[in-house]
Amino acid sequence: MRVTFYGVRGSIATPGPQTVRYGGNTVCVGVRTADDTLIILDAGTGVRVLGDELLAAPHLPSPMHLLVTHGHWDHIMGAPFFGPLYRSDAHVILHTVSARGEASAAKMVLFDGEHFPVRAHDLPARVERPPHARTLRIGSATVTSIALNHPGGCDGFRIDDADGASMCYLTDNELSPPGTPATPPAELARFARNTGLLIHDAQYLKSDLPQKHGWGHSVVDDVLDLARSAETRTVALHHHDPWRDDAALDVIAAGAREWAAEHAPKMSALVAQEGLTLEIKG
Repeated sequence: MRVTFYGVRGSIATPGPQTVRYGGNTVCVGVRTADDTLIILDAGTGVRVLGDELLAAPHLPSPMHLLVTHGHWDHIMGAPFFGPLYRSDAHVILHTVSARGEASAAKMVLFDGEHFPVRAHDLPARVERPPHARTLRIGSATVTSIALNHPGGCDGFRIDDADGASMCYLTDNELSPPGTPATPPAELARFARNTGLLIHDAQYLKSDLPQKHGWGHSVVDDVLDLARSAETRTVALHHHDPWRDDAALDVIAAGAREWAAEHAPKMSALVAQEGLTLEIKG
């Protein structure tokens, strides 16, 4: 399994000299499974970069599989600029794993003629929207899903490939939300158990609380503790705060490495950055 980060920023894109190393595009992750099937996780502004990469290749993957965690703007705003949508030979399957997700996908709000001039029915590509299912078979992989703790609802995904490689994508998710969580941390740890890679929302630091408690994002320390409980081999801190520049993310990365060395020496901890590709083995 090959996992590439095309966008790692949360809330809003942050271009500029202070974010050039980690990247300013909003969230998008590309996953290539053992049989080279392409699964796209979220369609933030980073999906434009992925689309350009696909168009430069001799052939488009067919089909391309898109999974969107939820419909907040930072997770979908890149969709109108995903180049393959304007190719008549492109086939995109937009999978949903919950009734909420299916209803949101059916609206195609970005292609309603008001939010973007191109309407959904005018897209040259074949866009397929099958009924929602909690478990999906995509190429050589099985995709399972779980409800996350985020205002308005959100879905997390686990991908288990035929060769034994596995990864988990949990964003946007608040590990210590106010009230009763949709899914408590212990259940999330079981869901992510023994994965080769856990990508998790780590937008906040302890110093950001309590002001942002309930906003639907996690504190770095809580994410590291979850990854240790799940016994994942690598945890990638993701969905970076738009006010967090490269220097601040360097500090978080160093702290995460130190934490892992002390508390989970078999686990690697890193801060996700655009262009990073990880090879996940079974």
